[in-house]
Amino acid sequence: MPLETIVIWLLVGAVAGFLAGVIVKGGGFGLVGDIVVGIIGAFVGGWLLPRLGIHLGVGLVSIIASATIGAVVLLLILRLVRRA
Repeated sequence: MPLETIVIWLLVGAVAGFLAGVIVKGGGFGLVGDIVVGIIGAFVGGWLLPRLGIHLGVGLVSIIASATIGAVVLLLILRLVRRA
């Protein structure tokens, strides 16, 4: 895997994780936590959105939006599981 791809994954993960943390909890989770939440959220968003018939387009902004939506869903599910 090229170094550029890894850097893009890390940047998208950090931005998406930070945005999801702000939306759901009111703050980020630190750099490493934001990256982890964002990358997992990207997988969740990439799986969930097409099944709902939602296509955000192409490009970096749509990737970040999809990853953020997936990360928000992930954090909401984790919050529900943690309370139960």
